[in-house]
Amino acid sequence: MLNVTPHPANSPGSHDSPHKRLFLHNRALQTSTVLARIEELEAAWIEPLVEDLADRTPPLAGRAEWKERLDGLLVLEREGSPAGSYLAEKATRAQFTHVVKEFALDGLTEAQNFFPAVPRLPIRAQMAVMRVLIDEFGCGNLQQTHSKLYLDLLAELGLPQELESFIDSTGDETYAFLNVFYWLTQRATDVEYFLGALAYLEASIPDAFQVQARACARLGIARGRYYTEHLHIDTFHMREMQTAIKEYEAARGLDATKLWIGARLLSGLIGSAFDAAVERAREVA
Repeated sequence: MLNVTPHPANSPGSHDSPHKRLFLHNRALQTSTVLARIEELEAAWIEPLVEDLADRTPPLAGRAEWKERLDGLLVLEREGSPAGSYLAEKATRAQFTHVVKEFALDGLTEAQNFFPAVPRLPIRAQMAVMRVLIDEFGCGNLQQTHSKLYLDLLAELGLPQELESFIDSTGDETYAFLNVFYWLTQRATDVEYFLGALAYLEASIPDAFQVQARACARLGIARGRYYTEHLHIDTFHMREMQTAIKEYEAARGLDATKLWIGARLLSGLIGSAFDAAVERAREVA
């Protein structure tokens, strides 16, 4: 798993975190000045990560080998981690609340940064990705929208409902996970990086979110549907992403190595974000 270690000066609450500034720039009006700042920050962060992964990744023969590699990664991650075991089995309600707070910016903006990738895909691949996005937004039903489910969870835990409330309390590791999809969908030279990353994400969440679902059940948290909904719907999304990749290959050919780099990139970033969030939560009395 790729290790992403933040600088101490960029801890939660820092007013001068490059990752925080990048997130804010990504969500701002994209003027030439803003875009130049985004590209400068990404050049110092994401480009070296991708280059390092590319240097350490032998070429893949094709889509079958990509699927085999992905399945192997999922098997390894399914074994769990000390952070996951702690959250599921031992975390207090206050500690669980801290983790929910840490990922609030993700829950409140879920899938919003995926849309720019759609016009970069051939139409049949577009349809598969759009089926995923339609579910993320509740098929047009506000009460089913994933961000609304996260708002319900925040309300039960006594946390704010406004996105702005979490800007200064989110760690750099989480910001890195948030920021990577802006790069993947808009500025990565090849869209295979995005397809591989999202295919990994949708395939990994049904197992990963078992941790939060178990914690909610143990702690008596009633509005944990944000997690249990993903246990169900992402098994469908996993298949749709494999369809998107298959259709992309049929229309344009496929660089399976870049799919795998995208998956490993996201695996490292989200793993680091989760581990850091739980570590900070354990400091909560």
